[in-house]
Amino acid sequence: MSAAAQPGSAHHLHGGVLFGAIFLLALANFMAVLDLTIVNVAVPHIAGSLAVSPNEGTWVITSYAVAEAITVPLTGWLAARFGAVRVFVVACVCFGLFSLLCGFAPSLSMLVVFRVMQGFSGGPLMPISQTLLLRITPPNRAQMALGLQTMTTILAPIAGPLIGGTLTDSVGWPWAFYINVPIAVIVALASWSLFRKHETETVNRPVDYVGLGLLILWIGALQILLDNGQEKDWFASPFIVSLAVIAAIGFIAFLIWELTDEHPIVDLSVFGSRTFSVMAAAMAFTFGAFFATVVLIPLWLQTNMGYTATWAGDVMAFQGVLGVMMAPVAAIAISRVDPRLVMSIGLSILAAVTFWRTTFTHDITYWQLVLPQLLTGLGIPLFFVPLMGLSVAAVPPAQTASAAGLVNFIRTMSGAFGTALVTTVWDQTSTSVRVNLAGRLHQPQETLATLQAHGQTSAQATQSLSDIVQSQAVMIATNQVFLILAVIIAGVAVSVWLSPKPKRAVSLAAAH
Repeated sequence: MSAAAQPGSAHHLHGGVLFGAIFLLALANFMAVLDLTIVNVAVPHIAGSLAVSPNEGTWVITSYAVAEAITVPLTGWLAARFGAVRVFVVACVCFGLFSLLCGFAPSLSMLVVFRVMQGFSGGPLMPISQTLLLRITPPNRAQMALGLQTMTTILAPIAGPLIGGTLTDSVGWPWAFYINVPIAVIVALASWSLFRKHETETVNRPVDYVGLGLLILWIGALQILLDNGQEKDWFASPFIVSLAVIAAIGFIAFLIWELTDEHPIVDLSVFGSRTFSVMAAAMAFTFGAFFATVVLIPLWLQTNMGYTATWAGDVMAFQGVLGVMMAPVAAIAISRVDPRLVMSIGLSILAAVTFWRTTFTHDITYWQLVLPQLLTGLGIPLFFVPLMGLSVAAVPPAQTASAAGLVNFIRTMSGAFGTALVTTVWDQTSTSVRVNLAGRLHQPQETLATLQAHGQTSAQATQSLSDIVQSQAVMIATNQVFLILAVIIAGVAVSVWLSPKPKRAVSLAAAH
């Protein structure tokens, strides 16, 4: 990809055409990132519509993330083999097609299949849009172009819950997918018209088919295990045991193959750098915990707090407000002070905010929910910007693309794994707490008598008491999950100092 991205003056655009092209590529980038969060607030509606549990509904999120992550290592080979413009246009068309099919899906299984295909299509959009951006933009305007694209990456997660919630409540959850169709068509047609004269050269590079197959095998087995474990009673099920064995053997075989193959699909040699290894681990634990909260909060608000998808989306969107303002501040800070200090401050903010959420009660107000979301936006850039900068600065220039790609692969995968694990723990903890509360109720018969005295039948009174116990059980379980996540993030805040002090300054370009 780096070779294809080298700009030549013959490919540069100027004036209004350049800004139109930048907007077009930014729109494609926006669309791909948007789909990571637009469905989050629609999960309860999707689950209800398809007659599945909310926990099963989160498969719609994890399936997309896993498929997108698997496609990332292939992007460079696809662009080199078929040309960046062709791959970009085909990916846009496929993204629009599978978005349409997601909206038409009659069952959860079909929806997950189409989401996987949508993830495969969306994976190349972000890296190739940046490749084309650098190819058509004159060097003196490259930072401006990259800055605009970065803004779309920041704004898309803010817009996702807002758009998803509004569409779900007003016209139905399928429109969270249908909205991609006109965008994908416009971007595909306009991109082919504008960029086909600027196609990158193609070469027949070898691809590591064995490594790719092993990657899909162990990741797929592990994700299916995490998504289905609770329903199948975990390791009491032969199916789950089989998946665990497949995932373990597949992972070991993948490591052995990738470390010995001449053209590995994933360059694991970058883990020879202690700084990169620490940053990769920090990304895995922090983003897994962070993205789990992005899924858990709207799920909790809608299933337990009576929020609509629109209001839940409004709450979630606030975490991006300060993030937009802090991103450039973080980029400047890492070039002047120790990036590890910036990361540690950002992680400390995230840990404190997550710990704050352990104090939530059932009568919490809308604005009491908003304030922690705002502060989350303060900590996120202070963590992510120096982490990306340190990751690519820790390896030789020839491995920069591999390091950046691997960190983003870890980011996406940890989000999927974290979501599956946290929703499972949340559900199991809710059940356990409910049993404990039910056994410790104080004078339940008097409560039932009071409810019946206010006009409820015996069955209605019993159901009302059951609803109260369930609501409190979910609230306690939610607080306990937030406590676990806060401890994990606090641990990462300390562990970043295991990375050695950078020997050279982290540039703004590396941070981007």
